Amino acid sequence: MNTRQATTVLATAALAFGLSACATETTTTDSGAKVVSAGKLTVCTSLPYEPFEFEKGNEIVGFDMDLMKKVAEANKLTLAPVVIGFEGIQSGQALNSGKCDIAAAGMTITDARAKVIDFTVPYFDATQALLTKDKSLNSLEALDGKSLGVMTGTTGEMYAKENAPKGVTIKSFENLGLQTSAVKSGQIDAIIQDNGPLLDYAKKNPDTFVTAEFNTGEQYGFAVKKGGNAELLASANKVITESKADGSYDELYKTWFGDAPKSK
Repeated sequence: MNTRQATTVLATAALAFGLSACATETTTTDSGAKVVSAGKLTVCTSLPYEPFEFEKGNEIVGFDMDLMKKVAEANKLTLAPVVIGFEGIQSGQALNSGKCDIAAAGMTITDARAKVIDFTVPYFDATQALLTKDKSLNSLEALDGKSLGVMTGTTGEMYAKENAPKGVTIKSFENLGLQTSAVKSGQIDAIIQDNGPLLDYAKKNPDTFVTAEFNTGEQYGFAVKKGGNAELLASANKVITESKADGSYDELYKTWFGDAPKSK
């Protein structure tokens, strides 16, 4: 979320697998899915990542949460989101230690992450984008001599470090909220993040602009415990596939992004 944390170091992977060895009490639903709390689909997510997941009043809402409601309903469960740090999600720790049944956090599918968690089929195509208050900053090259905010551990951070000119000062932030606040206040000149949340932010903050997008071929997936919940994984895959076929995915997409997706 956002691609968010992009790499899983070996030490973290080892810890995640170590946690998976610990016994975790689970309940099996009529559909065969394993859940850590009877009657509930416990979903690990990380905030804020609007419009995928964010707080509205006392509720966690968003595009991801609406799709998770469909998965919960398919298994006759009630949705129960749990907010934790993104690192614990992408490393596999949250799933392997039984904090949740499935993770929904605007998370890019990567080979490194797939070693410690099982991903669903892709449900969202993402690109990296620049958000700034200066329309002339419409490329990484235009930021030479200026500052660029990244979210620690994300694919956006990796892309910036690999492609930005040496004259760009890269500053790290813990989450999307801190990034957008920094560019809004003028603390930094621009930020790089996934296009979905930045386009949403720019709509609500007309003094900011998405001036460039970089097609990195990224796709988001939901995730379950590695090798530990094939039935829930299959159910989530079925929900994604069928919702795209019956048009309900497009309706949810329009609700949160304003337009129908360009491709499925």
